[in-house]
Amino acid sequence: MADLYVDWEEYHRTIEQLAIAIYESGWQFNQILCLARGGLRVGDILSRLFKQPLAILAVSAYGGVNNQERGRITFARDLTMTTATLGSHVLLVDDLVDSGLSLQKTLRWLEVKYGFAVEEVRTAVLWYKAASCLRPDYYVHYLPENPWIHQPFERYEQLTAADLAQALTPCP
Repeated sequence: MADLYVDWEEYHRTIEQLAIAIYESGWQFNQILCLARGGLRVGDILSRLFKQPLAILAVSAYGGVNNQERGRITFARDLTMTTATLGSHVLLVDDLVDSGLSLQKTLRWLEVKYGFAVEEVRTAVLWYKAASCLRPDYYVHYLPENPWIHQPFERYEQLTAADLAQALTPCP
């Protein structure tokens, strides 16, 4: 199975395709909740397109070399949001669903923390891998081969601010 490499243009086009799929479904939601870090860009763009408030939940599931080793799933203590309460119809977004455990555990986390306020949650991702135990409500690409996806922002996993300063500072 070959890895999947995605450049910025394809990445943004895929987010736009996801937006169209959500729009064409006719579902009315009043909150977007993105999982940080992978879902941040997706959530931000969808929030702008649908004119809905964005909430952020920091979740960590990967670590190790090149951030490619699945580890224990860790959640932030609470959501970051600018609204007083979480909306009743939540679009939960991430960049991809790999094993499905992060989304599955996030749905449980939401039920425990915000079940009193949330009537419905639907999930949306760019890439849905066959190995996932959870099928998202909305997705753009189904990946039967479960490739590792190299997203355009991954280059920053290997860089530091010092590396950038050295590379971008003109020679005297």
